[in-house]
Amino acid sequence: MQRAGRHGRQPPEGGPMENGVGQEPGTPEPPAAPRAPRARPRLVFHTQLAHGSPTGRIEGFTNVKELYAKIAEVFDISPTEILFCTLNTHKVDMQKLLGGQIGLEDFIFAHVRGETKEVEVTKTEDALGLTITDNGAGYAFIKRIKEGSIINRLQTVCVGDSIEAINDHTIVGCRHYEVARMLRELPRAQPFTLRLVQPKKAFDMIGQRTRTSKSPGEGRVASGKETLRLRTQGPAVLEEGPSPLEEEAARQVDDLLESYMGIRDSELASTMVEAAKGSPSVAQLAQGLDSVLGEFAFPQEFVAEVWAAVCHPKGDKE
Repeated sequence: MQRAGRHGRQPPEGGPMENGVGQEPGTPEPPAAPRAPRARPRLVFHTQLAHGSPTGRIEGFTNVKELYAKIAEVFDISPTEILFCTLNTHKVDMQKLLGGQIGLEDFIFAHVRGETKEVEVTKTEDALGLTITDNGAGYAFIKRIKEGSIINRLQTVCVGDSIEAINDHTIVGCRHYEVARMLRELPRAQPFTLRLVQPKKAFDMIGQRTRTSKSPGEGRVASGKETLRLRTQGPAVLEEGPSPLEEEAARQVDDLLESYMGIRDSELASTMVEAAKGSPSVAQLAQGLDSVLGEFAFPQEFVAEVWAAVCHPKGDKE
């Protein structure tokens, strides 16, 4: 019987397999080749200022704040000048608002601070008719104005306006749900003042863009489903885009956020969809949301509707 070397190990009966071929007993096992680290893809995005600018290139960001810093560096402006970004259009289109995901072929347009304006509002009913969102970097702004509402009757207030102060109390740095709560808690029949900042407009370029061909990236749609997912904490992740069912569930949850809380936030809605998919009951979803999103103080009936929308969507035959 052949003995193994002093420092060798006795191979298992029949010998180890390498590339499908049995090795003779006693043959020294070759050292495993070191696994090369997986190279992180280099993702480069094109960007412009929405009111008109040369095209810049940005890369190396992992969240919205870093994205704004990269855009600001390219155009030599302060990151605090950027109110929000839209994808594939220079227009103030809230359906194309940049959220937590960017398609690999998306073109980013940054909307920067324009004129400041103040408007006096008298709250004659509980709801002002505003839907608030935020840019993830300290600015809350108007995403929707309900037709026939108090705000709708004020021609100076527009979708895309950033809310900078309420009654001279600055709200820069507040999240959308905090701003919505402040407005909801204002007393009726008592006038208050909103200080708003509108996105900068290109007076001489808007007509030019509509008369000529589309600006770079205008109307461009990503060719694949892969997206860059931006996270508040941790690195950005390259992942497959949501399925049609997930997109519909996130849209329904976003509608519920607007109905219950007066905000819209596609990234928050997607996060809640992911949480609901892993929760077998409303109680467990409520516990999970409270642990990671406790500052929102979601009402119990809202959580129940989110769970139903994700786990038992209308039209589900099961």
